[in-house]
Amino acid sequence: MDAFDKNILRLLQQDCTLSTAAIAEQVGLSTTPCWRRIQAMEKSGVIKARVALADPEKLNVGLTIFVTVKTNQHNPQWLIAFAEVADDFPEIVEFYRMSGEIDYLLRVVVPDMKAYDNFYKKMITKLDFSDISSSFAMEQIKFTTALPVDYI
Repeated sequence: MDAFDKNILRLLQQDCTLSTAAIAEQVGLSTTPCWRRIQAMEKSGVIKARVALADPEKLNVGLTIFVTVKTNQHNPQWLIAFAEVADDFPEIVEFYRMSGEIDYLLRVVVPDMKAYDNFYKKMITKLDFSDISSSFAMEQIKFTTALPVDYI
């Protein structure tokens, strides 16, 4: 990737609704070469998808909870089962396997504490967990979906 590709990618990460002509103008290319570069990044998988970011408050899911999970089951079958459980819960918007003392980290979004309690009660019926701990986000200081492109 050269400087043109990086600049195109920066712009698309900020606003994927920009026209190819608008992107081309901002990066100093004509429309056709710009379009070809975007197509190449999509084909190679650098651009995975173009999506709309929704406002959690307007969707009534303004409460963010980081849930840490510990298990004494460290085998592929349990991980597959947990991943399937996570897929069944739209409230789980991020799911990570971790190193260190915590085995898994979830980011959960819900409207309020009662909704989280309902979510929690449903989740603990699906699998055996050694420990589940929840931390409630008080304020979002920074949020971005844009990845840095300078390491390419």
